[in-house]
Amino acid sequence: MRILDRYTLKPVVKIFISCVFIFLFLYIIIDVLTRLEDLMKLKIPIYILAQYYLLNLPVMFVQVSPFACLLSTLYSFGKLNQDNEIIAMRSSGLSVFQITKTTIVFGVIISIFVFYVNNAVISRSQAKLVNIREQMDYGAGRANQKRQEVINNLSMYGIKNRLFFINRYFAATNTMEGITILEHDEHQNLIKKIVANKGIYSDGLWKFYQCITYNFDKNGQVIQEPTYFEEEIMSIPEKPGDFQNQRQRPDFMTIPQLEDYIWRLSKSGASSVIRNLKVDLYQRFAAPFTNLIIILLGIPFSLIMRRKATGLSSIGVSILVGFLYYIFDAISIALGKGGILPPILSASLSHIIGLSAGIYFIKTLP
Repeated sequence: MRILDRYTLKPVVKIFISCVFIFLFLYIIIDVLTRLEDLMKLKIPIYILAQYYLLNLPVMFVQVSPFACLLSTLYSFGKLNQDNEIIAMRSSGLSVFQITKTTIVFGVIISIFVFYVNNAVISRSQAKLVNIREQMDYGAGRANQKRQEVINNLSMYGIKNRLFFINRYFAATNTMEGITILEHDEHQNLIKKIVANKGIYSDGLWKFYQCITYNFDKNGQVIQEPTYFEEEIMSIPEKPGDFQNQRQRPDFMTIPQLEDYIWRLSKSGASSVIRNLKVDLYQRFAAPFTNLIIILLGIPFSLIMRRKATGLSSIGVSILVGFLYYIFDAISIALGKGGILPPILSASLSHIIGLSAGIYFIKTLP
């Protein structure tokens, strides 16, 4: 790496790390002070508190890293510009890209790291984090009681290649409502669909009410007439504890699990749910690269700031740019989940526009 590359990259990395640590520290301090009275009242053990904040650190890092990237870029290059060092570099024949390329590479590295943290760390720790948060909010006893009240939108992979979708599950009475069961063969072809209004577990058996069973051939076409029973004993080996312990939420899944989940769910015909899940899936790929795009947007802004108050200018511009970017991203995601935009476009539209705008502004710099 050239001396000039190290010279431009060093302040960016230094400020980025400083911003991340400051943001995380402030988050923990503010959150502890906000919860202090409840924590003392519920007598939450220190180790539970430590686990909660340790599990929250990756989540907070993913959330604050784009703002830290933007702030470090604006401040570092704004300071170089204020000291006329950018002019000196340009006078020596260097382009804006040559001056900022190490910072752009840094943005790529941060984006890849955020992608890894988001998929490999956060998705696997969310279930534990939710349990700890409930203990902190309600106490251990009430948290267990609360989790046992009602489980909404439960889904689970079962034995015999079955996929369960349950609208509401009442743990106290071992009762299900709004049941859909999809059974697949070894090639993952849908062979049976069971829909029931209600199911109750009693004496080691599941009894379904208002139950309709559909059988399918290998082409996905219904064969025979659907069978209807007002009451039917179902040969389901899963017990109530299996549904409570193995419930599956999309935000707890890794990308391969979510892809497989969407593929299986596609056979159920639940188009709106599938569309929302596809938006979430594509957003898993696109969201981490917000760090890179925000750096590309920050570079031209930092090079046109000529006021002496570089620090205040960078903070103000970073807040404005970040606010507009996230507002547009939220609107794009909402349009995708509403069916107005295709899922892959809604997840990436703000990134495409941000990337195009960043490159355009950099090219138009004098």
